This record gives sequence, structure tokens and C-alpha cells, in this order.
Amino acid sequence: MKYKRYFLTSESVTEGHPDKVADLISDSILDECLKQDKESRVAVETLITGNKVIVAGEITTNATLDIERLVRETLKKVGYDDEKTTMDYRTCNVEQYVKKQSNDIAIGVDKGGAGDQGIMFGYATDETEEYMPYPISLAHKITKQLAKVRKNGEIDYLKTDGKAQVTVEYVNDFPIRVDSILISAQHLENVDIHIMQKDLIEKVILPVLDPDMLDFETKFFINPTGRFVIGGAIGDTGLTGRKIICDTYGGIARHGGGAFSGKDPSKVDRSACYMARHIAKNVVANGMARRCEIQLSYGIGMKQPISLFIECFGTNRIPEHLIIKAIKERFDLTPKGIIEYLKLKEPIYSKTTNYGHFGRDGFNWENIVQI
Repeated sequence: MKYKRYFLTSESVTEGHPDKVADLISDSILDECLKQDKESRVAVETLITGNKVIVAGEITTNATLDIERLVRETLKKVGYDDEKTTMDYRTCNVEQYVKKQSNDIAIGVDKGGAGDQGIMFGYATDETEEYMPYPISLAHKITKQLAKVRKNGEIDYLKTDGKAQVTVEYVNDFPIRVDSILISAQHLENVDIHIMQKDLIEKVILPVLDPDMLDFETKFFINPTGRFVIGGAIGDTGLTGRKIICDTYGGIARHGGGAFSGKDPSKVDRSACYMARHIAKNVVANGMARRCEIQLSYGIGMKQPISLFIECFGTNRIPEHLIIKAIKERFDLTPKGIIEYLKLKEPIYSKTTNYGHFGRDGFNWENIVQI
């Protein structure tokens, strides 16, 4: 067997990262629409910069919305309470540019067709118990732990913005060790960087890192510039849909390019990606392959997918064409069928925003079924 050695890196960000705040605002607006009207059509984009929030997009709904209130509540929830270092939910300027969805799109969607054309990917691997690539799985655990120790006061000088990057060494397509972990965490003024480095290693990294994946060559990089006081929308502009790799597989699978947040499930950018993940995960969970990537493609207004492609990277135990046959017999891949099967008209979307849309309990696309 040929020896194959390589390194893969994935990134995750905290809920206070400006792109994720923009995602959460968009998904919170979507959820409010679906709470009041399950037939809502929503495509909302949010931009945050400085002390300003701009919400724009298309909404067709019978819901009564107070978008400004939703924006301020979301900003407060993520800890945007300082105009000098993040943004202030109390004083920020909120602008709205929202109109109704085009009737040209509705013609196809009302008949059960896709809300747009596009390609969507789903992926799964058996290298973690949640069937996710190890680098993105660990990166999410680190950023969730960052949020936890900030909220419970265990590290009381942390602020809401932050990110983590994990590099893993693979041999013959198996993760064997963590090569490096990088954390950039926003903090209060006058924090001793050496104390911070010690705290983040002991209270954030080590509690979530499998000790068997750690060795004497593993490297830790904590706030490499030595200072991260200005963050959030004061330090960087945030925009809905700009963290699609964090949302999916950390760059270890292909991506069709469509973002998720702020889109109702008639948009196959979102719903078909969830379905593709469900199928790929169940191919692996049912023992058909150790790794699986699914591609679906759709045309606007069309009910059936234009194509279904599977790639098992040589790990499949039965021929791929037979797996495709089983998939087509088991699953309804029309947009309407996907929405009904995964129950996607419920107000679940703000729960998906942070720490990845996949590999987490509580979502129907993560359920294991028999194929």
C-alpha cells in the first residue's frame, strides 16, 4: 500500500464574529416569519459595519414583522453592547430595504418546483462519531468552548468575537494527530497575553481535544498579534453568507457556492444541501462506504433534480450505481418532498446559524435511517 501523508486545515468562528452575527439576524427574521406563516418566502441579507445594520432582501409573508426589534434583540444576545469595541445594540442605526419576492419566481415555487437553479453538495465520513471531518469537528468544539467559558465567567476577560483554526495530519486518509491549533479571541483592554495563552490552552483547548491526538510536536498559537481588543462590526464588516465553509465541512468537501442563512426552504441552496448531507451521512452510517459525497443539481421551477452524483473515493463496499439506485428508491428529491420529509417549515433556523449546520443533534437531516 502506498504511503500517503498530508495536512488538512479547517476554521470555525464564534457567535460574535460579524459574519455570524449577520447570519443570525437573517435567520432570526426567517424564524419569525415561519412562526406566524409557514408559507413565508424569505431571502434576507444582513450587512453590519461600524454601528450600523442594513437588512435587505425579499419577503412575502402574512407575518407582522418588527425587523428593528429583531435586529436589536439579536445583537444583545450575542454581546454587542459596546460602540467602541463591537457594536451597541441600543444605539446602532438600523436600515431596512425589504420588498416582496418576484412573482416570476413564485410561479415555479407555487407548483412545487425549486426556487432557483444551482448545485448542492453533501458529505459524510466515518472519521468522527458525528460523521464529520475531524478538523472542522474539533474547530467547532473549540469555538463553542470559547463561548462557554466567556458566558459562565470562567474566563471573564473574553469578548464575543473569536475564531479557531485546526490543522490535522492524515496518513492514508485517516486523521492521526493534531498538528496545530490557532485561536484568535477578542478580549478586554490590558489583558496579559501570557496569562491568556495559558488560560485558553488549559480551559478551552485541552477540555475538548482528544489526548490521543496530541503529541509533543503539536503547536498552539494564541492571538498571534498579541492584541485583539477591537472586534465585531467595529473591527470588521459582517455579511450574511460569508462563512459557508464554516457552515459545512471546513473545506474538506466541495461546495456549490450557495449560502444558507436567511433563506426559506423553497430555496434549494439550503434545503437540498440539508438533504444531500442526510443522504451522504446515511450512506456511511449504513455501511455502504466510509466516505461519501453527494451532488444534486436543480433548475428554477423544476420539481425533479437535473442530476444526482455520488463519489465514495474508493471506500464503497457496493457499486456506486447501486447506491444511487437505492437513494432514488428511498428518498423523494423534489423540493416539496425534501421540505416535507425534513420538516423544514418550522422556525428552526436561528439554531443552525452557529458552529456548523451539520454534525449536530436536533436537526432532522442528521437522523440515521435505513436505506
